[in-house]
Formats: sequence, C-alpha cells, structure tokens
Amino acid sequence: MIRLDFQPWGESLTELTDAARRAEDAGAGVLWAAELHRSAPVTAAALAATTTRAGVGTGIALAFARSPMLTALSALDLDELSGGRFRLGLGTGVRRLIGDWHGMPFDPPVARLRDTVAIVRAVVAGAYAGEPIEHTGEASIAVRGWRRPYPPVRERIPVYLAAMGPAMTALAGEIGDGWLSHELCPPAHLADTILPMLRKGSARTGRTPEVVVSACCSVDADAAVARDRARGVVGFYASVQTYVDLFAEYADEHTAIVAARREGRAAEALAEFVPAPMAAAYTLSGTRDDVAAGIARYDGLADAVKLSPPTHGLAPAQIRAAQNAIIDLIRELV
Repeated sequence: MIRLDFQPWGESLTELTDAARRAEDAGAGVLWAAELHRSAPVTAAALAATTTRAGVGTGIALAFARSPMLTALSALDLDELSGGRFRLGLGTGVRRLIGDWHGMPFDPPVARLRDTVAIVRAVVAGAYAGEPIEHTGEASIAVRGWRRPYPPVRERIPVYLAAMGPAMTALAGEIGDGWLSHELCPPAHLADTILPMLRKGSARTGRTPEVVVSACCSVDADAAVARDRARGVVGFYASVQTYVDLFAEYADEHTAIVAARREGRAAEALAEFVPAPMAAAYTLSGTRDDVAAGIARYDGLADAVKLSPPTHGLAPAQIRAAQNAIIDLIRELV
C-alpha cells in the first residue's frame, strides 16, 4: 500500500507535536515540517524530539534563505536528534519571497539549487573528516582548517526537492533522493506533467527519486462540509499566477481569483470563488470513502501521499477538526 505521511498543524508547538505523536501511533510513515509561519528546521527538531519511529522531514525548508553550510549543519543535527530518521526537503520559494522577505539572491534558481545540494552533501559527508570542502558555482564554499568534532549518524542524508516547472522538476529527478509536490497535485497532473519531467532528469543519472505527493485533506461524514473547508487552500494557490497551468480546467475561476487578489482581497479570503467541484478536483476532500478512493488513485504513481489539514480562511477549531479526522483516517487505512 502507498505510504501515508502527515504534516501536523498546531496553534502551539505543543499542539503540533501532540498531533505528530498521535499520527505516528496511527501509522504515519514520515512527519513533515512546513516553513512559512514557523521555521522548518526548528519544527523538525520538535518532531524528532517527541517521536521515535516515523521519519522526520522538512517539507520544505527554503534553500536560498540560509547558507548551504548552515543548512547542512542543521541537517546533521536533525539526523542526530532523530536517530537517523531525517530527510532534508528543500525548495526555492519564489523570487519575491526570497528577495523581499529574506534579502537573499534567487537567480538563477536551477543552477543555484544544484550547487546548494552539492555543497550540503559535501559538508554532510566531509565535516567529520576535516578535509577541505570546496565548491564553486552560483553557490560556493571554501572551508579549510575546520572539522566538526562529532561523528555523524550517516554520511549521506536524503535530500528531497520541491519542484513544479520543467527545469526544476528535471533537476529533482537528476539529483534528488526524492521529489515533493505542493498541496495541490491531482493524479492526472502527476501522471501527465510531473512524472515525465522527473524521468527526463532521472535519465541523466539513473536515479529513481521517491515521489511524495502533498495533499490538502479534509474528511467529514458530510462531503459538502469537508469540501467547504478545502476551498480556501485552492483559492490561495489559484491566486498565484505561477500556477496558471495547473488550473487550466478551471480557467474562468482562476482568472476571477487572480483578479480578486489584485484588487486587494486577502489571500486567506478567496474560498468564495472556488466551487465545490473545483475543491474536490484539487484536494482529497469528502467522506472517508471519498478520500480513501482519492488516495488509491495515486497507487502506481507516487510512493507516498503527505496529508495536511486545510488552514486558509479557517478558524483553529475547524483546522483542529480536520486534522483529527486525518489522523483517524491514517489509523483506519494503515
């Protein structure tokens, strides 16, 4: 059966880690820490410290917001803290986020991410040896006369790359140990668009990266209630022009959402522009049987499905109810 992963939510880290423990007990394979309102490495550390069996990953950490060496050191610490359960998920973010929010260079993103991964792997493998660590490119490093005096749990930590476009997705296939989608990745999009790009990159090196689909998941005995909760997440992603191709089947709705956002509508307040069929098409939402059937459609396409509750435009009590239903579903299906 396809592995079921989980991305926990919490108003506090205490609530978040409690959800993670319950998901681990229910059978979740990997627990992923997001980065937007929290720091992914810090959240991953909390997950690693409060669980014992499930894998722990950053899903994702912003690759360009930190130096590659700091990312590598964080990965080594997290792998130690988790007892070798850590997976480093990296993504580029978008140009405005990296430049305006973090004040860091973004271009050229594909070459910069390639070099970042190479440096991270070099530091992870060589920090304990004390040999020079050098790499020159869009991201560079030159370390001499330094040795990390702690033996690593592993000399290689799996690196997962988040990607959507052709060049970045091919890079994930070429150099990644795994690929991560964002929250909206229907099976047809995965099969027809993403997997061919991954295979193009994989053909260059013979790698076969693990495919992890992320899915906004909302389960309720009343399918309409479940899908209503998921509409805000779809509206948020549809407001980003970068995702125009993803919403080709709902072009009119996408146009209306983009227009509303440009007119000043908050990103958290776009649910009203998303009809129920659109929510159902892009999320795993509905009754328990609806969602189980939706997960099954990824069999043969993905190695794992990462489930996360909807959050956009919802009160904490609604997010909490959605999260608890996901944990119950994982227990039933696993």
